[in-house]
Amino acid sequence: MPPDAPNCNRDLLLAYTLPYLAYGGIGLLAGPALGPQGTYAARLLIVGALLAWGWRRYQPLRGPGSPAVSIAVGALAGVLGLALWIALLRPFADPAAPAWETGDWAWRLAGSTLLPPLIEELLLRGWVLGVGVEFDRARRAGAAAPLAVALDGRSVQRLEPGAWTPLAVALSTVIFALGHEVAAWPAAVAYGLLMCGLWIARRDLLSCMAAHAVTNALLALWVRQTGEWGLW
Repeated sequence: MPPDAPNCNRDLLLAYTLPYLAYGGIGLLAGPALGPQGTYAARLLIVGALLAWGWRRYQPLRGPGSPAVSIAVGALAGVLGLALWIALLRPFADPAAPAWETGDWAWRLAGSTLLPPLIEELLLRGWVLGVGVEFDRARRAGAAAPLAVALDGRSVQRLEPGAWTPLAVALSTVIFALGHEVAAWPAAVAYGLLMCGLWIARRDLLSCMAAHAVTNALLALWVRQTGEWGLW
């Protein structure tokens, strides 16, 4: 590729996946030793640094529409997403799940509101959905190796805003659901489809991130107010 060309999707993969893997890995490997507050502090520091490192490699968050409108639409979708999440997870949630101590809850509120909306939307609705679109297009065009075309001959940095195919939406949604506990799969599938719908309707990642942040923040407030800690 010439120097001014965008990176191919294979070259971009590390920037998109490292923050996501670090977020989960810190909780899995260091969580028992650090405790909730230490875990979320480490996530904010390390994942934040990884996002800063990869920022120039990400596709634009803004689309052709007004950013203010995207944030407002995303916020409304976030409220709808909260209702979907509660309704679909509640039948499978543990009613005896223990409450979080105030300090731990506050750190999780901050961490889950700031980080997952960025790392999950960048990876799942940014890179995965985009690569899925390019794979599907190459497959339909009769390419002998459509995955190689999608990874090495295309870049989400040049993908038109709002691009989608049914296969790409399904791929993004399934992988998003697999990142959650089994009990949350129905809720995660519905939420993933909602986020894909925002990407298609608003043609930007900003609306998806706004929605995700609103849902996560409201869910934290919901469980603290209602005592339904199994939903969190």
